[in-house]
Amino acid sequence: MSEQKLQSQTVQTTGHAWDGDLQEYNNPLPVWWVYTFYATVIFSIVYWVVYPSWPFGKGWLGGVADITYVNSDGETKTHSWNTRALLMEKLNAASAEQKPYFDKVASMSYEQIAKDPEMNGFIQSAGRALFSDNCAPCHGRGAAGGKGYPNLNDDEWIWGGKVEQVHETILYGIRSTEKKTRDSAMPKFGIDKLLDEKQINDAAEYVLSLSGKAGDKAAADRGAKLFTEQCASCHGEKGQGNQELGAPSLTDAIWLYGSDKKDVFESIWTGRGGMMPAWTGRLDPVTVKSLAVYVHSLGGGK
Repeated sequence: MSEQKLQSQTVQTTGHAWDGDLQEYNNPLPVWWVYTFYATVIFSIVYWVVYPSWPFGKGWLGGVADITYVNSDGETKTHSWNTRALLMEKLNAASAEQKPYFDKVASMSYEQIAKDPEMNGFIQSAGRALFSDNCAPCHGRGAAGGKGYPNLNDDEWIWGGKVEQVHETILYGIRSTEKKTRDSAMPKFGIDKLLDEKQINDAAEYVLSLSGKAGDKAAADRGAKLFTEQCASCHGEKGQGNQELGAPSLTDAIWLYGSDKKDVFESIWTGRGGMMPAWTGRLDPVTVKSLAVYVHSLGGGK
């Protein structure tokens, strides 16, 4: 084979070399890759022309494509392709549609709302969406709660289950920074060394015995005296609770932090002290009222 033919088949280098033998070759890109690159460039240019794209002055290039849709009034509308504007238009239309109902909620008493099937139906629909947006992260989508977060589907209410009481709880929160917050401070019996470990163990056994869960009768008997001295002033002599103080009943099977002995022991040791934010200032009064009616309906209320 001639030297000229060999040179034509030899890959050219860029002229860069390292350590004598290491060279940088100038291999051409595969044809399919080059054509794909060109196609993507052409596609991007077409996209910039058709749809909104680059910022331009105080706005952006709007594109030549239009979107046609039917609004809530049944009117067919066409405007430049802008999904955000379309979303805002739909949200504004939905708000306008709901406004007469929310205005009615604002003007009605809780008693009137309870007797109005149409308003109850609206609040069940609107309240579910409001609850999902604002309350579900803690209480769960189905309002079943979790450890440290009350289940709103039962009929056990720490601060009262009347709709007005639920309204106040939502409005001012629990141990929040709001001046009117609902506040109850259970002593940290273990952390503050008010009781020793053995005494807290006995108290936990007695608390469990109130709902038929005690495993050590002798310890529960010792804990009864401690309960009378340390706990009855808030939870009641028989552990029935006190909603005015935010002290839960200890006689049922509903436990905010768990019903295992270790959970009860920790509650007495640390005092727990969970917090719920105040929604006043965050949500408008009608939204709070709608949520109060919705939450009240979940567990049947009082």
